[in-house]
Amino acid sequence: MDLFELAVTEHIRREEAAARLHALADALQRHNSVEFEREGLRFTVQVPDEVDLKIEVEIGTDGNELEIELTW
Repeated sequence: MDLFELAVTEHIRREEAAARLHALADALQRHNSVEFEREGLRFTVQVPDEVDLKIEVEIGTDGNELEIELTW
């Protein structure tokens, strides 16, 4: 059972998605945590020095998906 889960889906421009991924990558590189803010609440997630990276690409007739997952 998850103690906490936050899932948000937004329709944004490709450039905005890239900017958010850059910001996340910069935070991972500089700090041992990343911060998320939703509806006035701020969440800090501690990230260890080593993580498992999973990248999935799905191409289908009803749409495509690129999923990037970090676990530890």
